[in-house]
Amino acid sequence: MIRSMTGFGDASTSDQGTAYAVEVRSVNNKYLKCNVRTPDALQSLEPELEQIIRATVSRGSVTLTVTCSSGDAAATQKINAAALRAYAEQIAGAMGISVSEVQPGQLIHLPGVLQDPGDDADRLQKARTAIRPLVKLALEHMVAMRTREGVALRDDLMSHLELIDDRLKQIIAMAPNVVTDYTDRLKSRMESMLSKSDVQTEPAEIIREVAVYAEKTDVAEEIARLSEHLVHFKDLLNDTDERPLGRTMDFLAQELLREANTIASKSPDAAMSRLIVEIKGSIDRIKEQVQNAE
Repeated sequence: MIRSMTGFGDASTSDQGTAYAVEVRSVNNKYLKCNVRTPDALQSLEPELEQIIRATVSRGSVTLTVTCSSGDAAATQKINAAALRAYAEQIAGAMGISVSEVQPGQLIHLPGVLQDPGDDADRLQKARTAIRPLVKLALEHMVAMRTREGVALRDDLMSHLELIDDRLKQIIAMAPNVVTDYTDRLKSRMESMLSKSDVQTEPAEIIREVAVYAEKTDVAEEIARLSEHLVHFKDLLNDTDERPLGRTMDFLAQELLREANTIASKSPDAAMSRLIVEIKGSIDRIKEQVQNAE
């Protein structure tokens, strides 16, 4: 099943006066890259939250953001009176003023003045219990969005594959005429050049020249391989298994372009060349689009 790498999901809940919210966003990336953002007090949860992401997503740059806010009075930070007093005395001494003249509001954000409330282990466990299900739910929402985007991506890729298939059929129909037309032109030129001389044209010479030309312009093998790649690509798009397909499709797109370039280099016919240009244009579009596939 093809999925896009672009998606968004969120989830939130409230537990005993504390509100928790989780947002997860994903964009294109060649590999899986996780970026987990949590409040400072919950940073120890980041490794296990990243493991949840890795168990759900296989490719893309995923950013998970966790926020929490509490209306509980117990969550209020405490003032370290000893640290506050020590800062005030140092400042008063340095400025030659009395301690009472130092404004406490100027000291409140200095290191060590504000302290987190107690029972850190209990609060961490409470947060873990609330946040882990939210992360899983937000990831489900994101995967659902990536799946919806994947349907549109599949339809676009399939339309380009159908165009390539149609142009390839036209090339197959035109290919035999290329050698025939060359044979007729070669005979005409030789007859024109030798009409004023006594030299006779040997049929074997014409046959040998035509054989060399036919060998140089034979694209049967390239067409066969290109056709096989198209079938493989369509099978992937119709695959219903829960597995990432982006890298495989990226490789196939490169192989499609390789065969198309070889056909273009061997094709002396203007009409065939125009068809190849259309094929290569669709392949370029496919190469761009598979960069969005997981």
